[in-house]
Amino acid sequence: MGESKMLLLALGSAAFFGIVSIFFVLRWVLHFKEGLGWDGGLAEFNWHPVLVVIGFIFLQGTAIVVYRLPWTWRCSKLTMKFIHAGLNLLAFALVVVSMVAVFDFHNTAKIPNMYSLHSWLGLAAVILYCLQLVLGIVMFLVPVTPVYWRAAFMPLHVYSGLFIFSSTIAVALMGITEKLIFGLSNPKYKDSPPEAIFVNILGLILVVFGALILLIATRPSWKRPSEQLSHILTMLQNYNSPIFCLLVH
Repeated sequence: MGESKMLLLALGSAAFFGIVSIFFVLRWVLHFKEGLGWDGGLAEFNWHPVLVVIGFIFLQGTAIVVYRLPWTWRCSKLTMKFIHAGLNLLAFALVVVSMVAVFDFHNTAKIPNMYSLHSWLGLAAVILYCLQLVLGIVMFLVPVTPVYWRAAFMPLHVYSGLFIFSSTIAVALMGITEKLIFGLSNPKYKDSPPEAIFVNILGLILVVFGALILLIATRPSWKRPSEQLSHILTMLQNYNSPIFCLLVH
């Protein structure tokens, strides 16, 4: 199978598992739990897993691989930077709302905040994500930032982005397991009721989605071409040149 076909297969698979994970988390809170609301109760808490999966996992993963979508290679690098930043800003906004929902629920129910490892690592991931956003905007979207600063910061930006994304999935798995252990009493989690099996499958889907995003983001042959090469490929594609067919195949 050619590299272009493998890339499209990986992208399609990632999109499939990402969308399925959103349906699963919505099914979980709407069918097995109390639904969604904003009244300080369990329905408000349910916004937390929903917005984390949609924003912190699906949108963040999409932002990571957006540069590697072949149909975006015609777009300028600056345009893709704004799309990348926009997706990350939207993801950050959703995760902030999810955090507000958790703290509001805990305060209303008189439950202590920040007592579990899940909460510690979750808050750390949000803080690191915010720092990543701020530094990314300053380094890559502010015109006056020196080019050599950008070049020096890029490896750290890429590494930290992949680290935060991987950590987010790990923390999410901790969170859904914690919720099942605390939330299931009759039958208990250890008895494998339908809800436990369903949510465990959700966890597996998140792992597969994360693995596909990391594969797409780290495979060197799937990297976005340089600006010059992208311009040449676009011109050749526009003229339906046989040379273009040789280049892409």
